Amino acid sequence: MVDAMFKVGAHFGLSKSRRHPSTKPYIFGTKNKIEIFDLEKTNEALEKAKAFVASVAAAGKQALFVGGKSEVIAAVKAAAAKAGQQPMVAGRWIGGTLTNFGQIRKRIEKYENRLKEKEKGELAKYTKKERLLIDREVAKLETLFGGIVSMREKPGVLIVVDPKKEYIAVEEARQTGVPVVAIASSDCDISLVDHAVPANDSSAASSAFFLDELARAYAEAKVLKPETSTK
Repeated sequence: MVDAMFKVGAHFGLSKSRRHPSTKPYIFGTKNKIEIFDLEKTNEALEKAKAFVASVAAAGKQALFVGGKSEVIAAVKAAAAKAGQQPMVAGRWIGGTLTNFGQIRKRIEKYENRLKEKEKGELAKYTKKERLLIDREVAKLETLFGGIVSMREKPGVLIVVDPKKEYIAVEEARQTGVPVVAIASSDCDISLVDHAVPANDSSAASSAFFLDELARAYAEAKVLKPETSTK
């Protein structure tokens, strides 16, 4: 596993001047002014994070995948799909997604109702101009909430890439009691999350590797649940 992490560049942190004190125990050394993560410790952290994610899946709760940086958007979408079409925010986090979920859910339901109307051909009763406005509204709602349509209640875990950048999502999770698993580089305050995986969170390859591992852990535990419940 450590070799696989090394191949995707997971060991690269940031310059020492940018390091948050909370990540110091995970730093092995410095090379060309860039701090290097101790991948043995990162591996230990990953295994703990995977075990926790698996416990969430086994309990029948959802995982919400979050990442807004352009480098990780594709990986976030892929991980959410691999975990069984889990909800995800691959782009800008909408404030209140967790702390004001009731209102967010109403907007999602509006989006769903518009889609149903469109599928049933019920938009024919509107004028051409009205249909154009509705199409624009649907497109906007899709951009904002398309990834969390399946989220009917508070998720069992927030899986986030770069908790420093996604600080609003992390803070909302903390306020609502949602545990946070984070892929976090050396500039992140990992004391703010429940399970940190200290590693390169800027590289597409590194982020994809860890998201894939977490998604697999979730998917495997979720698959096992129906089998154990029937015995």
